[in-house]
Amino acid sequence: MRLIAANLLLFGCSASERIASNASAIQREAKDLSAIGRDSGDMRVVAHSETIYGLAADIHSELPKVEDQIPAWMSMMGLGFLALIVVAVAFILWNTGIGTAIRVAIGWIPRRKVREAEMAADMLSDASAENPREFIASKRGSDPMFDAAFKKAWSKRKAQTDAC
Repeated sequence: MRLIAANLLLFGCSASERIASNASAIQREAKDLSAIGRDSGDMRVVAHSETIYGLAADIHSELPKVEDQIPAWMSMMGLGFLALIVVAVAFILWNTGIGTAIRVAIGWIPRRKVREAEMAADMLSDASAENPREFIASKRGSDPMFDAAFKKAWSKRKAQTDAC
């Protein structure tokens, strides 16, 4: 119930709609008051009720000039949610591998990866003088993470061969 009330407060009728409905309610009350004044013979009540009715009618005539304003905090909240959605989509694309697939599909491959692929293709080609050692040296020089993993694997392999 509180959630519904909060939503109505935040996203309910606009201010101009509330002004129009309140002005209409005031006009109805003024008509009822005028009828009571006529029934009781009190012309002063009738005159005041007609004044109230006219003022409420003026509110209706001026209402089209009223412009609803969006509070600054609500605009910022909307922009914040939009930024959060963009970050979430980017995070999902990056972590699922779809981002890499999109980058490959549009041809946006980093130069380092292109150089590594060229070196690997040269290594496999019979016409080229490159060998696997040159490819590994190139890969270790361009990727510090690969270099660290290679050193660890190489020392592990050396320890196994020394033990035999």
